[in-house]
Amino acid sequence: MAAAHFSNGHRRWRRLVKVFFFLVCTWALLSLSYAAGRLPASSRQKLEVQKHLKRLNKPSIKTIQSPDGDTIDCVHISHQPAFDHPFLKDHKIQTRPSYHPEGLFDESKISTTERTNPITQLWHVSGTCPEDTIPIRRTKEEDVFRASSVKRYGKKKHTSFPNKPRSADPDLINQSGHQHAIAYVEGDKYYGAKATINVWEPKIQQPNEFSLSQIWVLGGSFGEDLNSIEAGWQVSPDLYGDNNTRLFTYWTSDAYQATGCYNLLCSGFIQVNSEIAMGASISPVSAFRNSQYDISILIWKDPKEGNWWMQFGSDYVLGYWPSFLFSYLADSASMIEWGGEVVNSEADGQHTSTQMGSGHFPEEGFGKSSYFRNIQVVDSSNNLKSPKGLGTFTEQSNCYDVQPGSNEDWGHFFYYGGPGRNPNCQ
Repeated sequence: MAAAHFSNGHRRWRRLVKVFFFLVCTWALLSLSYAAGRLPASSRQKLEVQKHLKRLNKPSIKTIQSPDGDTIDCVHISHQPAFDHPFLKDHKIQTRPSYHPEGLFDESKISTTERTNPITQLWHVSGTCPEDTIPIRRTKEEDVFRASSVKRYGKKKHTSFPNKPRSADPDLINQSGHQHAIAYVEGDKYYGAKATINVWEPKIQQPNEFSLSQIWVLGGSFGEDLNSIEAGWQVSPDLYGDNNTRLFTYWTSDAYQATGCYNLLCSGFIQVNSEIAMGASISPVSAFRNSQYDISILIWKDPKEGNWWMQFGSDYVLGYWPSFLFSYLADSASMIEWGGEVVNSEADGQHTSTQMGSGHFPEEGFGKSSYFRNIQVVDSSNNLKSPKGLGTFTEQSNCYDVQPGSNEDWGHFFYYGGPGRNPNCQ
């Protein structure tokens, strides 16, 4: 009897120990999860940034240090960020376009009086990437930390496009903090655009502002479903951490909301060129009343495969945006824009002094004001043609203006830009 009593008591004791042990473990786990939840926001963000950097910075075959502080990674063409896209897992890379547009402008026709000089990228002085690789500017931790969030890194703000010029309400546009001086065409189906863009290094007032000069290839409405392919040059301290002039591309299929990004900072654009790095510094740049430099950019839709291709200069076919990324642009563009854009944050309650183009008004002309020349569109027969019914648009012509013209050498062209804040622009 006593033995049975002892056995029951022993079992009860073991049960109590187990319950106690369970409670201690539960408390410990809860404490740990509570502690993890209370990780300093900076530590959580740092962890998130590290994960994002791992996604962006692919293993390289060769690394090149640029004089401007950039690191260029030569990444195998099949390991580039584009192939993180679920729809591109089994994609066969199209190494060259099926067709180039007919009637590409012959640079040798330009008169010697206003001939401009060749241009390259700064990192080229330190080396080249091998064949079957592409050069990718390495993203640094501080680059991502400058963004409003990891999710928004490498993306334009939702409102950063000029509203349809002819129906624009200037008050509505100015609220977005972005200002433009552009030329545009609309009312037809467009299959590409080309321009030669004068390259400068405009001064930026605030680090969160930028100044760019680009081509926009647009489809859809200016609401929530805008499709846009963009390329040009920009100065953006927020994105790059310096004031260098850099080559860039951008795309979106939902008006800058969730899709798309600059350069190769998300999956989408497929690069095939081993010589030009998206987001890398352009060198040299133009100087006032001195040597002038410009870059030619061509964006066109391959009539056979349907992908949108980009060419830089006369020699560098950079790569393509697969047509499935877009809704409206899967068919054609409904509007083309060329010109400048700046952010006007009005930090001190006055208009920004961030410059557009050269920082000088159009009427000052060659060597002083920035220009777009040999503006062309690609028609449905894959021919480069002069734009019909070229319009211009600017929100505040006292701050940044645009002035079109045409002649035999430069075809359709315009001068554009300005200093921002001045006695007539407060």
